[in-house]
Amino acid sequence: MRTDSPQSELPKLLVVDDDLANARTLARLFEHRYRVLVASDGNTALQVAEAALPDVIVLDVVMPGMDGYEVCRRLKARPDTEDIPVIMVTGMDAGDAEGRALSQGAADFVAKPLNPVVLEKRVQIQSDLKRARDQLRRLASTDGLTGVANRRCFDETLAREYARMARRRGDLGLLLVDIDGFKAFNDGYGHLAGDECLQRVARALSRTVRRPADLVARYGGEEFACILPDSDLEGVRVVATRMRERIAALAIPHGSAPGGVLTASFGGASLRCIPKGSPLELVARADAQLYAAKAGGRDRICLAPWTTANPAAGP
Repeated sequence: MRTDSPQSELPKLLVVDDDLANARTLARLFEHRYRVLVASDGNTALQVAEAALPDVIVLDVVMPGMDGYEVCRRLKARPDTEDIPVIMVTGMDAGDAEGRALSQGAADFVAKPLNPVVLEKRVQIQSDLKRARDQLRRLASTDGLTGVANRRCFDETLAREYARMARRRGDLGLLLVDIDGFKAFNDGYGHLAGDECLQRVARALSRTVRRPADLVARYGGEEFACILPDSDLEGVRVVATRMRERIAALAIPHGSAPGGVLTASFGGASLRCIPKGSPLELVARADAQLYAAKAGGRDRICLAPWTTANPAAGP
Protein backbone atom coordinates (compact mmCIF):
# COMPACT_ATOMS: atom_id res chain seq x y z
CA MET A 1 0.00 0.00 0.00
CA ARG A 2 1.44 3.35 -1.00
CA THR A 3 1.65 6.12 1.56
CA ASP A 4 1.72 9.86 0.98
CA SER A 5 3.68 10.53 4.16
CA PRO A 6 6.92 12.49 3.73
CA GLN A 7 10.04 10.30 3.89
CA SER A 8 11.11 11.91 7.17
CA GLU A 9 7.89 10.68 8.85
CA LEU A 10 8.14 7.07 7.67
CA PRO A 11 9.52 4.33 9.92
CA LYS A 12 13.11 3.41 9.11
CA LEU A 13 14.09 -0.02 7.80
CA LEU A 14 17.72 -1.13 7.58
CA VAL A 15 18.42 -3.84 4.99
CA VAL A 16 21.76 -5.65 5.45
CA ASP A 17 22.88 -7.86 2.56
CA ASP A 18 26.26 -8.20 0.83
CA ASP A 19 24.45 -8.97 -2.44
CA LEU A 20 23.57 -5.52 -3.75
CA ALA A 21 20.99 -6.94 -6.18
CA ASN A 22 19.11 -8.52 -3.25
CA ALA A 23 19.42 -5.33 -1.22
CA ARG A 24 17.97 -3.25 -4.07
CA THR A 25 15.10 -5.69 -4.53
CA LEU A 26 14.21 -5.42 -0.85
CA ALA A 27 14.58 -1.64 -0.93
CA ARG A 28 12.07 -1.43 -3.80
CA LEU A 29 9.69 -3.74 -1.94
CA PHE A 30 9.59 -1.48 1.11
CA GLU A 31 10.29 1.99 -0.27
CA HIS A 32 6.64 3.12 -0.23
CA ARG A 33 6.11 2.37 3.46
CA TYR A 34 9.57 2.80 4.97
CA ARG A 35 12.62 4.98 4.72
CA VAL A 36 15.01 2.26 3.58
CA LEU A 37 18.67 2.27 4.59
CA VAL A 38 21.11 -0.25 3.11
CA ALA A 39 24.37 -1.75 4.42
CA SER A 40 26.46 -4.34 2.58
CA ASP A 41 28.57 -5.64 5.48
CA GLY A 42 28.41 -6.14 9.23
CA ASN A 43 30.57 -3.22 10.34
CA THR A 44 28.64 -0.77 8.21
CA ALA A 45 25.38 -2.21 9.53
CA LEU A 46 26.46 -1.56 13.13
CA GLN A 47 27.48 2.00 12.30
CA VAL A 48 24.23 2.76 10.46
CA ALA A 49 22.14 1.17 13.22
CA GLU A 50 23.81 3.27 15.91
CA ALA A 51 23.55 6.50 13.93
CA ALA A 52 20.04 6.11 12.46
CA LEU A 53 18.33 3.86 15.06
CA PRO A 54 16.06 2.11 12.53
CA ASP A 55 12.69 0.71 13.55
CA VAL A 56 13.37 -2.73 12.03
CA ILE A 57 16.44 -4.48 10.62
CA VAL A 58 16.30 -7.18 7.91
CA LEU A 59 19.65 -8.97 8.23
CA ASP A 60 21.18 -11.58 5.97
CA VAL A 61 22.96 -14.37 7.84
CA VAL A 62 25.68 -15.28 5.34
CA MET A 63 28.07 -12.40 4.71
CA PRO A 64 31.85 -12.24 4.33
CA GLY A 65 33.76 -11.18 7.42
CA MET A 66 31.22 -10.57 10.19
CA ASP A 67 28.18 -12.79 9.64
CA GLY A 68 24.61 -11.92 10.56
CA TYR A 69 24.72 -13.83 13.84
CA GLU A 70 27.60 -11.72 15.11
CA VAL A 71 25.96 -8.52 13.89
CA CYS A 72 22.79 -9.43 15.76
CA ARG A 73 24.73 -10.31 18.91
CA ARG A 74 26.52 -6.96 18.88
CA LEU A 75 23.30 -5.06 18.24
CA LYS A 76 21.70 -6.70 21.26
CA ALA A 77 24.76 -5.95 23.41
CA ARG A 78 24.49 -2.19 22.84
CA PRO A 79 22.02 -0.23 25.01
CA ASP A 80 21.02 2.09 22.15
CA THR A 81 20.28 -0.70 19.63
CA GLU A 82 19.21 -3.65 21.80
CA ASP A 83 15.50 -2.94 21.37
CA ILE A 84 15.54 -2.78 17.57
CA PRO A 85 13.78 -5.90 16.21
CA VAL A 86 15.97 -7.95 13.86
CA ILE A 87 14.53 -10.26 11.19
CA MET A 88 17.21 -12.65 9.98
CA VAL A 89 17.20 -14.09 6.47
CA THR A 90 19.12 -17.11 5.15
CA GLY A 91 19.08 -19.90 2.60
CA MET A 92 20.86 -22.28 4.99
CA ASP A 93 19.17 -25.23 6.70
CA ALA A 94 16.20 -23.56 8.34
CA GLY A 95 16.16 -25.62 11.55
CA ASP A 96 19.70 -24.93 12.74
CA ALA A 97 19.79 -21.38 11.38
CA GLU A 98 16.50 -20.33 12.98
CA GLY A 99 17.49 -21.68 16.40
CA ARG A 100 20.82 -19.91 16.27
CA ALA A 101 19.23 -16.66 15.08
CA LEU A 102 16.73 -16.64 17.93
CA SER A 103 19.48 -17.44 20.45
CA GLN A 104 21.35 -14.31 19.32
CA GLY A 105 18.29 -12.15 19.97
CA ALA A 106 16.56 -12.06 16.58
CA ALA A 107 12.84 -11.26 16.74
CA ASP A 108 11.95 -13.33 13.66
CA PHE A 109 13.44 -15.54 10.98
CA VAL A 110 12.66 -15.92 7.27
CA ALA A 111 14.10 -18.63 5.02
CA LYS A 112 15.07 -18.14 1.39
CA PRO A 113 13.71 -18.13 -1.25
CA LEU A 114 11.84 -15.13 0.10
CA ASN A 115 8.11 -14.72 -0.26
CA PRO A 116 7.71 -10.92 -0.59
CA VAL A 117 4.20 -10.91 0.87
CA VAL A 118 5.30 -12.91 3.93
CA LEU A 119 8.41 -10.80 4.49
CA GLU A 120 6.47 -7.55 4.13
CA LYS A 121 3.88 -8.73 6.66
CA ARG A 122 6.54 -9.82 9.16
CA VAL A 123 8.34 -6.50 8.89
CA GLN A 124 5.02 -4.71 9.43
CA ILE A 125 4.30 -6.81 12.53
CA GLN A 126 7.69 -6.03 14.06
CA SER A 127 7.35 -2.35 13.20
CA ASP A 128 3.91 -2.17 14.82
CA LEU A 129 5.13 -4.00 17.92
CA LYS A 130 8.07 -1.65 18.30
CA ARG A 131 5.81 1.39 17.90
CA ALA A 132 3.55 0.07 20.66
CA ARG A 133 6.51 -0.69 22.95
CA ASP A 134 7.97 2.76 22.32
CA GLN A 135 4.65 4.38 23.19
CA LEU A 136 4.45 2.46 26.47
CA ARG A 137 8.06 3.37 27.21
CA ARG A 138 7.32 7.05 26.58
CA LEU A 139 4.36 6.96 28.93
CA ALA A 140 6.47 5.27 31.61
CA SER A 141 9.31 7.74 31.08
CA THR A 142 7.34 11.01 31.15
CA ASP A 143 6.79 13.21 34.19
CA GLY A 144 3.05 13.46 34.67
CA LEU A 145 3.02 17.12 35.70
CA THR A 146 5.50 18.80 33.38
CA GLY A 147 5.47 16.52 30.33
CA VAL A 148 9.28 16.29 30.16
CA ALA A 149 11.24 13.10 30.86
CA ASN A 150 11.06 11.75 34.40
CA ARG A 151 13.88 10.74 36.72
CA ARG A 152 13.83 7.13 35.57
CA CYS A 153 14.23 8.21 31.96
CA PHE A 154 17.05 10.57 32.98
CA ASP A 155 18.96 7.80 34.75
CA GLU A 156 18.56 5.37 31.85
CA THR A 157 19.46 7.97 29.22
CA LEU A 158 22.52 9.18 31.13
CA ALA A 159 23.87 5.63 31.42
CA ARG A 160 23.17 4.92 27.75
CA GLU A 161 24.69 8.18 26.49
CA TYR A 162 27.75 7.78 28.69
CA ALA A 163 28.33 4.30 27.27
CA ARG A 164 27.86 5.60 23.73
CA MET A 165 30.27 8.50 24.27
CA ALA A 166 32.80 6.22 26.00
CA ARG A 167 33.04 3.95 22.95
CA ARG A 168 34.58 6.83 21.01
CA ARG A 169 35.87 8.87 23.95
CA GLY A 170 33.48 11.71 23.29
CA ASP A 171 32.41 14.56 25.57
CA LEU A 172 29.17 14.39 27.58
CA GLY A 173 27.69 17.51 29.13
CA LEU A 174 25.19 17.81 31.97
CA LEU A 175 23.24 20.73 33.38
CA LEU A 176 21.32 20.74 36.67
CA VAL A 177 18.75 23.52 37.04
CA ASP A 178 17.09 24.51 40.31
CA ILE A 179 14.29 27.08 40.60
CA ASP A 180 15.33 29.65 43.18
CA GLY A 181 13.12 30.06 46.25
CA PHE A 182 10.48 27.65 45.03
CA LYS A 183 9.22 26.77 48.52
CA ALA A 184 8.54 30.43 49.19
CA PHE A 185 6.79 30.65 45.80
CA ASN A 186 4.57 27.68 46.68
CA ASP A 187 3.81 29.04 50.12
CA GLY A 188 3.03 32.52 48.80
CA TYR A 189 1.03 31.71 45.68
CA GLY A 190 -0.34 28.22 46.38
CA HIS A 191 0.33 24.77 44.99
CA LEU A 192 -1.72 25.25 41.83
CA ALA A 193 0.42 28.25 40.92
CA GLY A 194 3.48 26.19 41.82
CA ASP A 195 2.43 23.43 39.46
CA GLU A 196 1.83 25.94 36.66
CA CYS A 197 5.24 27.47 37.34
CA LEU A 198 6.94 24.07 36.99
CA GLN A 199 5.09 23.44 33.74
CA ARG A 200 6.10 26.80 32.26
CA VAL A 201 9.73 26.38 33.26
CA ALA A 202 9.79 22.84 31.83
CA ARG A 203 8.44 24.10 28.49
CA ALA A 204 10.99 26.90 28.41
CA LEU A 205 13.87 24.50 29.07
CA SER A 206 12.62 22.01 26.46
CA ARG A 207 12.40 24.70 23.80
CA THR A 208 16.02 25.62 24.41
CA VAL A 209 17.57 22.32 23.32
CA ARG A 210 17.74 21.77 19.59
CA ARG A 211 19.36 18.39 18.93
CA PRO A 212 17.45 15.07 18.96
CA ALA A 213 19.90 13.47 21.42
CA ASP A 214 19.59 16.27 24.04
CA LEU A 215 17.25 15.45 26.91
CA VAL A 216 15.48 17.69 29.43
CA ALA A 217 14.15 15.85 32.48
CA ARG A 218 12.55 16.63 35.80
CA TYR A 219 15.24 15.59 38.24
CA GLY A 220 13.15 15.97 41.37
CA GLY A 221 10.86 18.57 42.96
CA GLU A 222 11.77 21.95 41.45
CA GLU A 223 15.01 20.66 39.93
CA PHE A 224 15.55 19.82 36.26
CA ALA A 225 18.43 18.23 34.36
CA CYS A 226 19.64 18.43 30.77
CA ILE A 227 21.84 15.76 29.14
CA LEU A 228 24.00 17.12 26.30
CA PRO A 229 25.89 14.46 24.30
CA ASP A 230 28.88 15.59 22.26
CA SER A 231 29.11 18.82 24.27
CA ASP A 232 32.25 20.33 25.72
CA LEU A 233 32.15 22.90 28.53
CA GLU A 234 31.56 25.80 26.14
CA GLY A 235 28.58 23.96 24.66
CA VAL A 236 27.17 23.47 28.15
CA ARG A 237 27.68 27.18 28.86
CA VAL A 238 25.80 28.20 25.69
CA VAL A 239 22.79 26.02 26.55
CA ALA A 240 22.77 27.20 30.19
CA THR A 241 22.85 30.84 29.08
CA ARG A 242 19.93 30.32 26.70
CA MET A 243 17.95 28.54 29.43
CA ARG A 244 18.58 31.32 31.92
CA GLU A 245 17.42 33.90 29.38
CA ARG A 246 14.26 31.94 28.57
CA ILE A 247 13.33 31.65 32.26
CA ALA A 248 13.91 35.39 32.69
CA ALA A 249 11.69 36.04 29.66
CA LEU A 250 8.81 34.23 31.37
CA ALA A 251 8.77 37.08 33.93
CA ILE A 252 6.91 34.94 36.46
CA PRO A 253 6.17 37.18 39.50
CA HIS A 254 7.91 36.06 42.71
CA GLY A 255 7.46 38.50 45.57
CA SER A 256 10.11 36.82 47.72
CA ALA A 257 12.83 37.02 45.06
CA PRO A 258 15.31 39.94 45.08
CA GLY A 259 14.23 41.11 41.61
CA GLY A 260 10.56 40.32 42.04
CA VAL A 261 10.55 37.62 39.34
CA LEU A 262 11.33 33.91 39.26
CA THR A 263 14.95 32.91 38.59
CA ALA A 264 16.94 29.68 38.50
CA SER A 265 20.47 28.53 39.33
CA PHE A 266 22.56 26.34 37.02
CA GLY A 267 25.34 23.86 37.70
CA GLY A 268 27.10 22.26 34.75
CA ALA A 269 29.94 19.95 33.84
CA SER A 270 31.41 18.13 30.86
CA LEU A 271 33.52 14.97 30.85
CA ARG A 272 35.57 13.14 28.27
CA CYS A 273 33.96 9.70 28.68
CA ILE A 274 36.10 6.56 28.91
CA PRO A 275 35.09 2.87 29.05
CA LYS A 276 35.91 2.40 32.76
CA GLY A 277 34.52 5.74 33.88
CA SER A 278 31.13 6.45 35.43
CA PRO A 279 28.30 8.90 34.70
CA LEU A 280 27.97 9.33 38.47
CA GLU A 281 31.13 11.44 38.38
CA LEU A 282 29.48 13.79 35.90
CA VAL A 283 26.40 14.11 38.13
CA ALA A 284 28.56 14.79 41.20
CA ARG A 285 30.51 17.51 39.41
CA ALA A 286 27.37 19.23 38.09
CA ASP A 287 25.70 18.97 41.50
CA ALA A 288 28.70 20.59 43.21
CA GLN A 289 28.47 23.48 40.76
CA LEU A 290 24.74 23.85 41.36
CA TYR A 291 25.44 24.09 45.09
CA ALA A 292 28.07 26.75 44.36
CA ALA A 293 25.59 28.73 42.26
CA LYS A 294 23.00 28.64 45.05
CA ALA A 295 25.56 29.54 47.71
CA GLY A 296 26.96 32.34 45.55
CA GLY A 297 23.70 34.27 45.42
CA ARG A 298 21.46 32.27 43.04
CA ASP A 299 20.36 33.26 39.53
CA ARG A 300 23.77 32.34 38.13
CA ILE A 301 25.65 29.69 36.16
CA CYS A 302 28.58 27.77 37.65
CA LEU A 303 30.54 25.26 35.57
CA ALA A 304 33.10 22.65 36.61
CA PRO A 305 36.46 22.66 34.83
CA TRP A 306 36.52 20.21 31.92
CA THR A 307 38.22 16.88 32.63
CA THR A 308 38.52 13.25 31.56
CA ALA A 309 36.45 10.79 33.57
CA ASN A 310 38.25 9.10 36.46
CA PRO A 311 38.10 5.27 36.22
CA ALA A 312 38.26 5.06 40.01
CA ALA A 313 34.90 6.84 40.18
CA GLY A 314 33.12 3.90 38.58
CA PRO A 315 30.66 1.76 40.54
